[in-house]
Amino acid sequence: MLPKFYQNCAQNLLTPAQYKMLEILVVLLQFHKTVTIEKLSSVFPQPIKFESRRRSIQRFLLLPQLSIQYLWFPILKRWVKHSPASRNKKLIFAIDRTQWRAENVFVISLIEQKRAIPVYWLLLPKKGCSNLGEQKKLIRPLLRLFKRYEILVLGDREFHSIKLANWLHSKNINFILRQKQGTYIRQENQSYQRLQSLGLNPGISFFLTGIQATKQKGFTKFNLAGYYKRKYRGKLEPAGWFLLTNLDSLPDAIKVFKLRSGIEAMFKDCKTGGYNLESTHADNQRLLALILLIAIAYTCAILAGRNSCKMGLQKYVGRLKELKRLHRRHSAFWVGLYGHLWVGAMEFWADLAYEFMRLKPGKLPYFHKGLRAMALIQSAL
Repeated sequence: MLPKFYQNCAQNLLTPAQYKMLEILVVLLQFHKTVTIEKLSSVFPQPIKFESRRRSIQRFLLLPQLSIQYLWFPILKRWVKHSPASRNKKLIFAIDRTQWRAENVFVISLIEQKRAIPVYWLLLPKKGCSNLGEQKKLIRPLLRLFKRYEILVLGDREFHSIKLANWLHSKNINFILRQKQGTYIRQENQSYQRLQSLGLNPGISFFLTGIQATKQKGFTKFNLAGYYKRKYRGKLEPAGWFLLTNLDSLPDAIKVFKLRSGIEAMFKDCKTGGYNLESTHADNQRLLALILLIAIAYTCAILAGRNSCKMGLQKYVGRLKELKRLHRRHSAFWVGLYGHLWVGAMEFWADLAYEFMRLKPGKLPYFHKGLRAMALIQSAL
């Protein structure tokens, strides 16, 4: 079952049959971790022929209501309203592009607790990098959707364009855009030089204010943060960061840009690491709808995982943080997803499970605790 505010948003838009179809598909995504239409059809719980099940799913994915603007944006507004990231009225977004089979998908995501929540996505009608027009098209919906918030946009080297920086600044959007080493800059009263000539070595950081980031005329001057993480435990990063920004300090720029890695974690969760989007052969409208289903399933798993962690139930779902390990073994997404699988398996194999438990009477107190944990996890799903 979907969270209450998901239900409200979806039921206002879909018929009862369409809503139930949505709910079933999201549950199937959580259990089978795939968005391949053939595989979803093979496990879809409806007593009709396989080909009829497949066509039913295909028709559903073409519904005009199943769109980012109609269905996802209302859910997302409610998500952000109750999110820890929105408490200070500041939201951080990361833009990136990924290749899923032959499809070039351009995504902007909300960074939250070292993870990214997909906000808006486009299919680019070409291979390779996005241009300024496509970047504006991706970002503009956020200006309307989150007009009451202060927005900060993060971009890797593909988005180094001074034109993008200038446009973001003109819209009162803060930004941090990583630059290529060959970019020319000019400090006040100095000649142009490439970034690679600034001597950014491991353990070095600096902050230059009021630099000109292009030889072209008519662009605003911005700040440049340089940062190269020192060698740690024998590991050395391949290159440092040159970050063009309109933020006013080095610590702020570095701290915030480190959060950009959340979008890489999200891509892994949605692709081979989680829902196996790369396995689908859908394209155009159906692919956009499948990504929407993934966004719904993904955020539902995160919410369930967070609730399970608050109740101290993660020890029933996966391994906890280990000694000498810097980070948790499992994110809220995986805690939520594994919890869903564990409870579902118990329900599916209930007869076998209870027979097995009766053969171990000495473990009965532990079984009772585990069953209570399952009930709490079920309430968090």
